[in-house]
Amino acid sequence: MSSTNEYGSQDHKARAVEWFAKLRDDLCFALELAEADAEGPNGSSELEPGKFQRKPWERPGEGGKSGGGGTMSIMHGRVFEKAGVNISEVEGEFSPEFRKNMPGADEDPQFWAAGISVVIHPRSPLVPAAHMNTRMIVTQKAWFGGGGDLTPVFEDDEETALFHRAYKDACDRYDPGYYQKYKKACDEYFYLPHRNEPRGVGGIFYDNLNSGEWETDFAFTQDVGRAFMGIYPNLARRAMDLPWTQAQKQAQLVKRGRYVEFNLLHDRGTLFGIKTGGNTEAILMSMPPEVKWP
Repeated sequence: MSSTNEYGSQDHKARAVEWFAKLRDDLCFALELAEADAEGPNGSSELEPGKFQRKPWERPGEGGKSGGGGTMSIMHGRVFEKAGVNISEVEGEFSPEFRKNMPGADEDPQFWAAGISVVIHPRSPLVPAAHMNTRMIVTQKAWFGGGGDLTPVFEDDEETALFHRAYKDACDRYDPGYYQKYKKACDEYFYLPHRNEPRGVGGIFYDNLNSGEWETDFAFTQDVGRAFMGIYPNLARRAMDLPWTQAQKQAQLVKRGRYVEFNLLHDRGTLFGIKTGGNTEAILMSMPPEVKWP
């Protein structure tokens, strides 16, 4: 990895923060358009189209200083039973037990981090749940990370192929080896070892990305976000107006239980947020609104 001075300048931080906010705005707009266009059965067309509600939060810093903060954007709609698109920019000092897990933090516990986190739980069991996040982290080293993955209740080969194609196209613009490398990392990461099963149908996952060329890595991170924004709303529209049964809804609630298990037991992002004093409500935004265990 390059040093902070080369890769984590104030200009780099400002541009990353600006991008995460723009992606938030664009994605919220696209999801609200789907809400407005829904004409499906099962009562969804009788509900009012959802709108994102924003709620800022602040993170207390050390010695009375500001530790940054963020903005939650949450929507409860007729297509998306719960959709969260959160952005944050925080800084401070890693706790002693957490420093050894973060590159560069063993030399100096000070850190800065910014990113966007997206989790979508549809109302229809025929529309896949989805997750996407990208982030920039600066310690004595600096890097990007993130990715996106899909969690359908009922797997659809065409839907899966379209989702993966969007990410492969984004990866191939930068390195022909990125897609297979990051797809494998996603499959390995989003896995429930206690159940011996994957959380969903995968996507890509990358971390500690610092090629030494900040502009290239930032452009790739932007395209990871654009790929999600370009494909997921379209996948939701393919199925959002289809009828579904109560049996299918029950299957969705059980599948959501797997989502909860992963996020609470294994997700590093959840752990990072808690260990760095993040906003608990924002961290647990990923939890679905209704869950069932058989």
